[in-house]
Amino acid sequence: MTRIAAVDGGTYFHHHTLCEEPFAGCFDDIIYIRDVAFTDLSPYDVVFLPCRLNTHQIAPLADQLTHYMTGGGTLVVMGETFPERWLKDIDFTPCETNFWWWVEGLPGPAPRIARPEHPLMADVTAKDCIWHLHGHFHPKGPQVPVIEDDEGALLIEDAETYAPGRLIATTLDPCYHHGSHFMPATTAFLKRFLPALRKLG
Repeated sequence: MTRIAAVDGGTYFHHHTLCEEPFAGCFDDIIYIRDVAFTDLSPYDVVFLPCRLNTHQIAPLADQLTHYMTGGGTLVVMGETFPERWLKDIDFTPCETNFWWWVEGLPGPAPRIARPEHPLMADVTAKDCIWHLHGHFHPKGPQVPVIEDDEGALLIEDAETYAPGRLIATTLDPCYHHGSHFMPATTAFLKRFLPALRKLG
């Protein structure tokens, strides 16, 4: 069975998303971010980094997380963790964020599932990915878009750079909004996305 660890940054929204229902059962272990450096990650098939972890606390872990992937693990990095600052060859462009574009009657994001056959996308629809955006990845080399729009990628997978492991990273930040009881679409996204992590083992 796929073993999954999630990293807890110590915020209310991390705790609500990772430790309370309906998603607590999606993770086998929760590791506080300050304990990651002292933790052997190799027993886990997937390590999940939720939205808005403190980049200053993640950056010193870059070598450890890279070693975890090259050892065969899958690292899933959620939005606003700025992986371009602590992993190589990540091209990210931020965008101006309008939190209420649908209330104001403005055009909003139009994401599409670029790889519907991907195990994480088995139950995810484009509609599940619609809320505001913070930016886009621009895939290069072996990075493949899994969710995209006309401006770039919202979720990428790199199964070559860190082989036999892989990196999955998204610019979407559903954990923050679900944990803040703010943006129901993000809860709908997580209900489809988080259980699918078991398929990555």
